[in-house]
Amino acid sequence: MIRSPLAQAARDRARQMQAQLIAAGAQVVDADILQPASVLLDLYGEDIRARAYVTHDPLRGELMLRPDFTVPLVRAHMQGGAAAATYTYLGEVFRAQELDETRPSETLQLGYECFGGADPAMADAEVFATIATLLSAVSVRPATGDIGILRAAVLGLNTTERRKAALLRHLWRPRRFRALLDRFGGRSTTPARRAALLAQADPLANLPPVIGLRNAAEIAARIDALREDAAADPISGTEQELIDAILSLRETAPNVLVALRDISVDLPQIGPAVDRLSARLEALAARGVDVENLPFEGSYGRTSMEYYDGFVFGFYDDARPDLPPLATGGRYDALTAVLGGGTGVPAVGGVIRPEQVLALEAAT
Repeated sequence: MIRSPLAQAARDRARQMQAQLIAAGAQVVDADILQPASVLLDLYGEDIRARAYVTHDPLRGELMLRPDFTVPLVRAHMQGGAAAATYTYLGEVFRAQELDETRPSETLQLGYECFGGADPAMADAEVFATIATLLSAVSVRPATGDIGILRAAVLGLNTTERRKAALLRHLWRPRRFRALLDRFGGRSTTPARRAALLAQADPLANLPPVIGLRNAAEIAARIDALREDAAADPISGTEQELIDAILSLRETAPNVLVALRDISVDLPQIGPAVDRLSARLEALAARGVDVENLPFEGSYGRTSMEYYDGFVFGFYDDARPDLPPLATGGRYDALTAVLGGGTGVPAVGGVIRPEQVLALEAAT
């Protein structure tokens, strides 16, 4: 393959970084460029189509150009027995761009993923510290968060299981999440057309013949669910304020830990997640990370890290806020259970974007 000098230089730099991961014991893996679309659609829904290149094969059905390495890697690991392992990969991923024509559709990624292990806090610290070391030649700003705390807060709400499931499904869509929380908490009213429909004794009586993907029974079940939701008590103002307090956290990690301990007095269900944060900070400090000055944001990772369910992090070039982070990562235990047929393992990893690293190294 003929590559531009810049692309080849980025690949050479990535191989230098990958050599350090291999020396530390990581196993080199790869993934097919064409991936089955059904797996990704099941995970992310139809939204993924706007960000991926989709094609159709007469025998294999819909396929996507590889949008990331994590999903195929998790599938392969879980099918192989799910033993503890550490992996590294290097290759292109493909993302369609709708808004910014200057952002490439094809980018190089260097990855580091850890599966299994008896101590998740130590594994989180291992991945974060390893990637920080690989980026030590350039000046970057770290960012951290914890989706697990927000998940625990939602699961701890005094409301219906259906509402909790809806909120969890939209954690990565902040506007939709906010709209749902406002509606479930009585801050916004039910749309007039929906209210009128639910008020009818038989909403299906005056409908035209059913045309579309849903049949009459499915429509009736949806109406019953909406009626159940309308009859449920609103989420209390106190609980809404606690969710808002978590999302608004933006401080150094030790200060956030203190604030979360206070919040857990009124929302005790987040206690175990807060304990995991505390253990992670201790593990990070043991790896030489400056925890006292490590930033933490309660809402970090909610717009771009859809399969993460715990620790999340990124490294940024403050001089180029218009660019994506040089590296991102986090914990995705739930994803291993989804792709493992219900049986999961602890898993955490991250990716580095070598082109951006090379550009920043050239500028310093």
